[in-house]
Amino acid sequence: MSDEISLSEPRLRLRIFFGDDVMLGPGKADLLEHIRATGSIAAAGRAMKMSYKRAWSLVEEMNRSYRQPLVDSSRGGTKGGGASLTEAGEAVLAHYRRIGEITAREAADEIAALQAMLIDMSDGK
Repeated sequence: MSDEISLSEPRLRLRIFFGDDVMLGPGKADLLEHIRATGSIAAAGRAMKMSYKRAWSLVEEMNRSYRQPLVDSSRGGTKGGGASLTEAGEAVLAHYRRIGEITAREAADEIAALQAMLIDMSDGK
């Protein structure tokens, strides 16, 4: 068995807890990004293999948790519905992603040290 680690690159998945009731993590951030990309809560949920009900619930939770809503949505109908990030939503997403970048950069040596301590699982066992 070689000493070389054959694991994929480590990923850092950051969750920020604001007290007991409010959390921002990778799932909510990804949902915001998918809403921005698709213009739809339903399409964002589908892209994440998440039910519409779950996606809508997360959007409502985020909108209640911040001083300003993060997602603006309109119901369907003859004009069609849609959703978009508000200015606050864009700011929250940008801050969260930036915190992740800073954390990954600052913790790179420690993450590498942890990775070096792992056993080599390249033979699939």
